[in-house]
Amino acid sequence: MLEIRHLRTLSALRSAGSLVRAAQLLNLTQSALSHQIKLLEDRYGGPLFERKTVPIGFTATGARLLRLADTLLPEIEQAERDVARLSQGDQGQLRVALECHTCFDWLMPVMDEFRQRWPEVEIDLVSGFHSEPCDLLRAGNADLVIGSNYASEFATFPLFRFEILTVMALKHKLQAKRRLQAADFEGETLITYPVPEARIDLIREVLQPAGIHYQRRTAELTVAVLQLVASRRGVAALPNWAIKNYVDYDYVSARPVGDQGLWSDLFVSVPDALRQKAFVLDFVNVIREQCARTLDGIELLS
Repeated sequence: MLEIRHLRTLSALRSAGSLVRAAQLLNLTQSALSHQIKLLEDRYGGPLFERKTVPIGFTATGARLLRLADTLLPEIEQAERDVARLSQGDQGQLRVALECHTCFDWLMPVMDEFRQRWPEVEIDLVSGFHSEPCDLLRAGNADLVIGSNYASEFATFPLFRFEILTVMALKHKLQAKRRLQAADFEGETLITYPVPEARIDLIREVLQPAGIHYQRRTAELTVAVLQLVASRRGVAALPNWAIKNYVDYDYVSARPVGDQGLWSDLFVSVPDALRQKAFVLDFVNVIREQCARTLDGIELLS
């Protein structure tokens, strides 16, 4: 029998673009997802999508089931939100604080989608970027934090993992290397956001343990960091998804750091009182869904 979870699976496949990312989005193992799809394909007597296409291309059967998903799932999700409003009285505000400067790029579409789903919940950004945003939760000056660190006293929801790449000007001497090691940064100027060095992954995880000497220059905005890099004022370390367009258009070049790459994780943290609020859970889901669909090179966390 066709179930709602099957429709959600097909919708996740379309959004995520691959079996691996769809499994992450659904919080399933890849084998569990493959098993579910096989049962569906056995039921309907043929494949639902082409497995060797990127992004996934759906067969006529899969496309028809997707149209059904597009009709039913929004109605089901709207009904679930309405029931939550009736049972939980989910009205109020969601003040969002950011630790990650580059999160702003993808957060605006997420907030727009959330406002459409929860028009009665006032959502806003806490002014500025904060190196210790959990202090805002403790002081009652924020309701939700997006950052790479979290405190055990708060409810935490995993978002995704991303790779941090070194960004450099075209024809920079380091461009000749496929991967950079700590020693390659000796004497370089590192352009960063104005946050403590302990919060900068490249410095904390790579340069300081190796005793590397470097200069540091700061800029508030990602575009300013990239302008400084392009004009040969130094190198930077930024998320892969934040620099993709600049690399694709040959504005700057990028290289991974270390043999395994330099990776960081993002989380949502909220006070325990908000842990079960339907609008908070939906906000987390919107982030995961939109980022899985729009950000290259990320791995959803479970």
